[in-house]
Amino acid sequence: MLLHRPVRCANDANCLAASEAHDGVAAGAPVVFAAVLGTGCGGGLALGGKVHEGRNTVAGEWGHNALPLRSGTELDQQHCFCGRSGCIETFLAGPAFEADYCSRTGHPMPAAAIAELAARGDPTAAETLHTYEDRLARALGLVINLIDPDVIVLGGGISNIRHLYEAVPALLARYTFGGECRTPIRPAAHGDSSGVRGAARLWPVSGSTG
Repeated sequence: MLLHRPVRCANDANCLAASEAHDGVAAGAPVVFAAVLGTGCGGGLALGGKVHEGRNTVAGEWGHNALPLRSGTELDQQHCFCGRSGCIETFLAGPAFEADYCSRTGHPMPAAAIAELAARGDPTAAETLHTYEDRLARALGLVINLIDPDVIVLGGGISNIRHLYEAVPALLARYTFGGECRTPIRPAAHGDSSGVRGAARLWPVSGSTG
């Protein structure tokens, strides 16, 4: 009412999926799953280039399902803000990646610096990154087994780690039904702007507010 015009809202990961399905790395793909790996771990879904929210407006919210195939210390209670334990978000959000490295070394370090150390051959950083990649493959394997998207798009700060796009696709077959997987995983073409571009597309191109 304050704006004197209708307002439309959508999950940021849904907007990312719609943006990239329209003219990004998943352009023209019928089914696109987008994961935002940042301070949290969001997920969104676009069908035919349009946001799909589902009956309960939670379609694509993978971050608050349990991380599949947990073992060892992963079985320790990882409490999530949502009230549950063991959520994917508690393992794959940026702070979780940084906390894993800190627990191994005693030294806090930002995610980008950890990835850089791993690229230089630092064994602890490399092992931290490998652990993260395996967890990401398990989590995305769950998505593939449920909706089998044509393309998976990654956004958020962690998506800037280039090694993910080499390692994770090679791991997916371990965690998907049938023992094989050809699903491409790609960084968002429009970077941090992609979600905003997707939000703009909540309105028809004609500019109609109907």
